[in-house]
Amino acid sequence: MGFPNSLFLVILFSFLSFQPSIQSQLSTDYYKKTCPHFHEVMQNVIAEKQQRAPSTAAAVLRVFYQDCFVGGCDASILVASNAFNKSERDADNNLSLAGDAFDLITRAKTALELQCPGIVSCSDILAVSARELVVMVGGPFYEVLLGRKDSKVSDPSMVESNIPKATTPISQSLSLFSDKGFSVEETVALIGAHTIGFSHCKEFANRIFNFSKTSEYDPAYNPTFAHELRNFCANYTKAPDMSVFNDVLTPKKFDNMYYKNLLRGLGLLSVDQAMVMDSRTKPFVVQYAANQTAFFNSFARSMEKMSVYKIKTDKDGEVRRRCDQFNTLQT
Repeated sequence: MGFPNSLFLVILFSFLSFQPSIQSQLSTDYYKKTCPHFHEVMQNVIAEKQQRAPSTAAAVLRVFYQDCFVGGCDASILVASNAFNKSERDADNNLSLAGDAFDLITRAKTALELQCPGIVSCSDILAVSARELVVMVGGPFYEVLLGRKDSKVSDPSMVESNIPKATTPISQSLSLFSDKGFSVEETVALIGAHTIGFSHCKEFANRIFNFSKTSEYDPAYNPTFAHELRNFCANYTKAPDMSVFNDVLTPKKFDNMYYKNLLRGLGLLSVDQAMVMDSRTKPFVVQYAANQTAFFNSFARSMEKMSVYKIKTDKDGEVRRRCDQFNTLQT
């Protein structure tokens, strides 16, 4: 004999009501009792590091993004390879990640372990570091829920298909973001993180050298900008670390100048300039260029959304004792 429909619905509703969502297990004051000085320690470590190494903000923001987009915001990108296994950090897309980001996380974890051993996850440290640094360089504040656990897996083979490259076509980039639940508006806002940081010459060399049979450089570039890039990066094959600020006008300030630059032909990477050319993304580039508040609001909402993407909780993860190692050696 089957259940009456009404009785089935009551049972189903009762069952679902007792299944808390992963996000509901997080809170902004997660460490209020277990590590009461968490925010104070984080702010002190971050401020000291950013003051000594101003490139830290962009470095951490990139690491956070590339962590979240590969399996979720779970600090899998922080794990170092060992004699038995390669980690995400050894994937081609991650080889250029700046050491300052990893150094900051190590410093923060060390300081917190002295205050409250085994309590604060590396994924929470990374998420809060990204927010604090955005604010520190002039960007918007946004809420960061806490209570993530650290992943028990770091697989370099997962990186290639989840992280767009500088030369990835805009349609493919939009598809990658869409697969993770981000709209075109949110995608354009998140890419606005390029308002700080730099890119190596090799990442845009295809746009400034031998671009086509009719032009040495991409004609979408401002001509003066293109010539300066060609001169600066002339020896990039012999000096692979040569780099240029993504935003050449206000490189150390989180603002909307990046979008204004795109409309002037000053977009450094292919994906940057493509956003001006594509009818789906251009309206948001124009909006953010004209209205910094609109950009900040959209960026903040998008970062809040990204920061809880596929997070690990409870038995799905762990609180690592060291951010660059699993608690149990993977062999």
